[in-house]
This record gives sequence, C-alpha cells and structure tokens, in this order.
Amino acid sequence: MRALRRRLGLISLLFPSYAWLAFAIFAPLMMMLVFSFLSDVPIGGRSVHWTADNYTKFLSKAFYFKLSVKSIRMGLLTTAFCVIVGYPMAYAIAKVIRGRWKSAMFLLVILPFWSSSLIRAYSWIIVLRQEGVINSLVLAFHLPPGSVSILFTFAAVIIGLVHAYLPYVVLTIYVSLDRIDDTLIQAAQSLGANRLQSFLRVTLPLSLPGVLAGAILTFIPSTGSFMEPRVLGGTSGTVIGTIIEDQFVSVFNWTFGAALAFILLVVVGIILAASAQALRRAQVFSIGGR
Repeated sequence: MRALRRRLGLISLLFPSYAWLAFAIFAPLMMMLVFSFLSDVPIGGRSVHWTADNYTKFLSKAFYFKLSVKSIRMGLLTTAFCVIVGYPMAYAIAKVIRGRWKSAMFLLVILPFWSSSLIRAYSWIIVLRQEGVINSLVLAFHLPPGSVSILFTFAAVIIGLVHAYLPYVVLTIYVSLDRIDDTLIQAAQSLGANRLQSFLRVTLPLSLPGVLAGAILTFIPSTGSFMEPRVLGGTSGTVIGTIIEDQFVSVFNWTFGAALAFILLVVVGIILAASAQALRRAQVFSIGGR
C-alpha cells in the first residue's frame, strides 16, 4: 500500500511536466508531420489529399539540399566556437575565480539574456558596419577604409549566433565542472600527474556530459535559426531556416514548410545521435585509459 501511494505521488508530480511536454512539443510535431503529407492546408473548406510531393520537391531540387548543408555547417561552426570559447570561461568560473569576481563573471555570462535576440542582432550591425567599431580600429592601424567588411557575410551570422548561444554552453559546462570533486584532481597530482595530465585524464572526461548538453542546446536552435541569418547575413544569410520562415509567413505554403522543418529535424536528430555515441565511446576510452 505504501509503495502504491509512493508511485501515485510520483505520477502526480511528474504528470504536469509530461502533460506540458505532450501539449507544447509532441502535439505540434505530430501536427507538422501530418501537414507535411497534405496537398494543402485544411482550412477554409479546401480539398486536400495525402501526398509525398512536398518531400519529392525537396529531393528533386539541389537548392534545398545545399541550403540544408549550409544550415548544418552553420550549426556546427556555432557549436564549435561556443565550446572553444565557453569551456575556458566555465572552467575559470568553476575552478579559478573566487568571491565577488565569480558573481561578476556570472553576470557577464547571463547579460545577453537581458535583451531580446533581435536587439542583440541589430547591435552587431552597429559594430560590424562600415562605420562601426571594427573599421574604426582598421583606420587606427592606417589600413584602407572598408578593407575589413564583415557585415552581411556568413562570418557575421556566426558571430551573432555565438553571441546568442554562448551562455547556454558556459552554464551547462560550469555545472559539470562545479560537481567535480577537487580531491580527485589532487589525487591525480599526488600520483605524479601534472596539471595538464590531470585536466586531460580527470577534469575533461568528467565534464563531457556538460559539453554534450551545451552542444545540444546550441546546435539544435542555431541550425534552424532564421533571425540572425536574415539580419546579419543579407544575401549570404539564406539558409534552410529562412526558407522555412518564408514558406509559413510569406508564401503561405505551410505543407512544404512543414516538410522542410521535419526533414531538418530528422537530420539534426541523426547527427546528435551519432555525436552522442561517439562522445560516449571517447569518454569510456578516456576513462579506461587512465
């Protein structure tokens, strides 16, 4: 009887969160999947039928495939730069900085959350434009004006995305690093390992779950991003995310937009599953090699 009450209590605690997930995530995904196999949007008395033309259209035109590859490349680059920049920041906050400076660093990390993504993107326009900060530094070094042109390029899109998603990586890696017991590092050093060896064999493997979580939180939204590419990329920012937005907002071709979104979702899921498996093997190998 006690076990039954405990199970019912657990179900009552978990039900609201799972119900919200089903309502806010799984239901829209299923609706998107159904729309992707329809000939038209079933509103206004329109006659619709089941079809795979939306997927055939994607497969028959290399344009959409190239944009999908470009979006995946954008997500991978954003994730890589976020991890490269975010890991040292998280390590410094978790293991090096103490006292009030730690709070100050946390404040700097979460500062981008205090403004909307659109404001952050437009702030980069001010920095990267011809008369912006970067070109002012170029003039200070007596280089030709406009010799460094970043705005409305693919590089500008990556800069904006890294700025937007870096806090997610820093915070998730910080949680993993903060949970590592310092006595493990001290034990490794007492056995003859120097700081680099103790980091590579103890700290880094134990922090990989945080790296993976931060990579997932960055790769998924950055691959399908459309706002930063549209604002900072100009013509160079055309990716599959902007095409999907156009299908829903401008062209009103929801069925094809749903097909593109679902294809991108499946591709991203496959990449994440493969990377998670590779990371798990690398972690096991690293721990087993100690």
